[in-house]
Amino acid sequence: MPAKRIGILTSGGDCPGLNAVIRGVVKAATQLGYDCVGFLKGYEGLVDPVSYVPLNHKNTTGILNQGGTILGSTNKGRFAATVGVADRVDLDPELLTGVATTVEQLGICGLICVGGDGSLAVAQQFHERGIPVVGVPKTIDNDLSATAFTFGFDSAVACATDALDRLHTTAASHERIMILEVMGRHAGWIALHAGIAGGGDVILIPEIPWTFENVCHKILDRDSQGKRFTLIVVAEGAERPDGGLVARERSESGQVRLGGLGSIVAAELEERLHRETRTAVLGHLQRGGPPTTFDRVLATQFGAHAVRLVVEHRFGHMIRYQPPLIDSVPIIKAVNGISRVAPDGAAVQAARALGISFGDRPADESPFARILAESQDASAVEEHLETAATVTAQAIAIG
Repeated sequence: MPAKRIGILTSGGDCPGLNAVIRGVVKAATQLGYDCVGFLKGYEGLVDPVSYVPLNHKNTTGILNQGGTILGSTNKGRFAATVGVADRVDLDPELLTGVATTVEQLGICGLICVGGDGSLAVAQQFHERGIPVVGVPKTIDNDLSATAFTFGFDSAVACATDALDRLHTTAASHERIMILEVMGRHAGWIALHAGIAGGGDVILIPEIPWTFENVCHKILDRDSQGKRFTLIVVAEGAERPDGGLVARERSESGQVRLGGLGSIVAAELEERLHRETRTAVLGHLQRGGPPTTFDRVLATQFGAHAVRLVVEHRFGHMIRYQPPLIDSVPIIKAVNGISRVAPDGAAVQAARALGISFGDRPADESPFARILAESQDASAVEEHLETAATVTAQAIAIG
């Protein structure tokens, strides 16, 4: 049995960059003379039946640019009942005892747990039980507090941005309203960043209340400028104007699977504006595929620094990225709340300066804001839209 051994597992939803972390851990640990083992299917591999594989240069070569995780992952099972601190459900003491036994029998001096808020909340309970654990933040939602960025987020934004680039051309060709629904759960980071990068016109996020009237005003304002198409980015966790989240289903652990708001927005806009509206839902496309360059670098650094925490016996801590530094913070602080978009933050202010609407304000400069507010007559709205298009065409011809 090696005198020094580090264990690693990937838990929760998959995302680009997990393999880069595994590779970073193995390469850094090997340099220091540590042996590595990887537990399969997240935390489930730690207890009966215990399942793990040795990790070395041979089986981690070439995985840097691969999506997913060679160790497998799961957000179900015996360890899936804990969601953050606010909704904490204590794990079965027998489970914790089983984990401690596995760690002791395999001679593991440090267990690196890669996951989001739920997975790290489990790691916190390990730490309280005396199990030597270190956390690595992972989620495409970027909603883990105490770190500026989680790996996987940049890759998800790149996927959503590419989708907007593609939707832009078809929206312009057919003069349609195109809605892109993205993931993010209760935070609007993906929608905000992708909306800015992809040239979105309206961004609806959980942190900023919005109304259908204001969205319609923005669309009509664009029409008055001769822009007969609109790109709308909808975060799955944005609440409806009348309150409440749109959920597809609720899991056994009580978590809701969000989704469906994009279709609701599309149906409402078609009814109000009598315009062709289409919806695209990216779903798990945002979680798959190879990581971006940024995520590869960040994930690799997280893996190397996690090994450093083990060597320094700084257990119960999570690696975090606070530009330009990568340091650590107690896991309990990282899972004590989620990171959300600041409604008056720099990114939102920049988006507003570009003319992007968040659905919380009417487009006062639009000559059709008053028309829409005072008239529900679809023919009247269409008449004014046709007039605007004619005036714009004439202006172009004269110019």
